[in-house]
Amino acid sequence: MIDSILSWLIANWVEVSGTVLGLIYIFLSIKQNIYTWPVGLLASALYVYVFFVAKFYADMALQVYYVLVSLYGWYFWLKGNAASDSQLHVSSTPRKIWLWLIFASVVFFMLIEFVLKNYTDSPVPVGDALTTSLSLVATWMLARKYLEHWLIWIFVDFFSAALYAIKGLWPTVVLFLVYTAMALVGYMKWRNELKVLQIQSIK
Repeated sequence: MIDSILSWLIANWVEVSGTVLGLIYIFLSIKQNIYTWPVGLLASALYVYVFFVAKFYADMALQVYYVLVSLYGWYFWLKGNAASDSQLHVSSTPRKIWLWLIFASVVFFMLIEFVLKNYTDSPVPVGDALTTSLSLVATWMLARKYLEHWLIWIFVDFFSAALYAIKGLWPTVVLFLVYTAMALVGYMKWRNELKVLQIQSIK
């Protein structure tokens, strides 16, 4: 039994490593720790390979985007407060930003679905396009520390877990179910912090 487990872990070390780093990443993001970004960058680099092998091409491209946005988020969390050149604080997504985010999500979805249906052998083009388009938006919102990005992740992570179960990526299924629970925790924690910041700004 132990030999079988060890053999499986060795054969799937890239996915397992990505899973462990992914859990660390989400924990750090809840804590708003700056190491969220280098850990996320490494996890995404590993998952580029995992999703390529599994033929989740949109998710593979998404991981490449994560690598790039990790650099952006790393800088923005440190220097994103333009008023004081200090670290960024949690805030609600401005109403005018929501309009652009919805528009971007729809455009991303249509483009990604078209590419997957016509130019790849993706087994789940619609689901893959949906999670990918929403993830693009949610990750950018995380880099800006907008509270509501957690709500998007709750849906995306749970839906993604179902897609990965179809392909038998069981460590990743577990990871995304944990992501779902942790996204809920993250939302509540960030919401409480935002309330404190709002109270402080009134005083």
